[in-house]
Amino acid sequence: MSQTARSVWFTAPRALELRDEELPAPGDLDVRVEAIVSAISHGTEMLVYRGQVPPDLELDLPTLRGSFSFPIKYGYANVGRVVECGQAVERLKPGDIVFALHPHQSAYVLPERLALRLPDGVPPDEGVFLANLETAVNLVLDAAPRLGERVVVFGQGVVGLLVTQLMRRTGASLIVVVDPVAPRRELATRLGADMALEPGVPLRDLVPEGFDVAVELSGNTAALQHAVDSLAFGGTVVVASWYGTKPVQLSLGGAFHRRRLRLVSSQVSTMDGALTPRWTHARRLAVARDLLAELELEPLITQRLPLERAGEAYRLVDQHPEDTVQVVLTYD
Repeated sequence: MSQTARSVWFTAPRALELRDEELPAPGDLDVRVEAIVSAISHGTEMLVYRGQVPPDLELDLPTLRGSFSFPIKYGYANVGRVVECGQAVERLKPGDIVFALHPHQSAYVLPERLALRLPDGVPPDEGVFLANLETAVNLVLDAAPRLGERVVVFGQGVVGLLVTQLMRRTGASLIVVVDPVAPRRELATRLGADMALEPGVPLRDLVPEGFDVAVELSGNTAALQHAVDSLAFGGTVVVASWYGTKPVQLSLGGAFHRRRLRLVSSQVSTMDGALTPRWTHARRLAVARDLLAELELEPLITQRLPLERAGEAYRLVDQHPEDTVQVVLTYD
């Protein structure tokens, strides 16, 4: 008996539709999952939604469909319940709650290896943060703050708030965050920031010695210059924002060279080569999975809308980011 599912497709910049599609029968190594909740990425996914991704860029997940030139089925934070297993599936069983790097879809079939069972006791709503949490873990590994160092984080969206919590665990002596949205600044101070500032505050006046590490997560290209300007001698900016097709202008004149500053990119698909003798993607994912039960995640969810209201959900994130931190879609 064939099964059908509903999924979100972007058909043009800022345009989407819900499509019905037939699901294949699970193969021997596959599982069928019925979705419970999925999270909209307020960073990368919104670039896709707005058409701000190079159209010839290759898809980087096996679960995605279409292309960045539209139409495209996109998303990578789906939590659901396993309802059927192939004959050779060993690790999962019906009833397990799993996370998958899968677009927004009410049900789906995928290889068992692409479904990660959530720890016992972790609510499905909080499980949707696993992808962003792995990104945050990777970012902190790239930043490598030392005990007692001063850190500034630009941007307190979901990943920024996760990074703020993780930075507090590193032993940083000062954590300052910068974000234009007051509720996000208030949330950041609850979750570990010592100070939360609006953009434009002169950071060098606040900390004349400069910061040891700056993390740029705002998606605002102007913030990268502020991050560079905030650093102490020998400091590092870790750039985790993906600006898509937006141009970035930087002043890399005397101060940049004389202070021997570093610009480091951080992207979750790869790891720092200096870590790979000890760290693997599996180890990093296991760390992120365990952190799901330890960090404060529920306060990050600001809106829950059913799949049928997906268009409204995307417009909310696109047009009123000041009212959101994490918007999720729910499934009956």
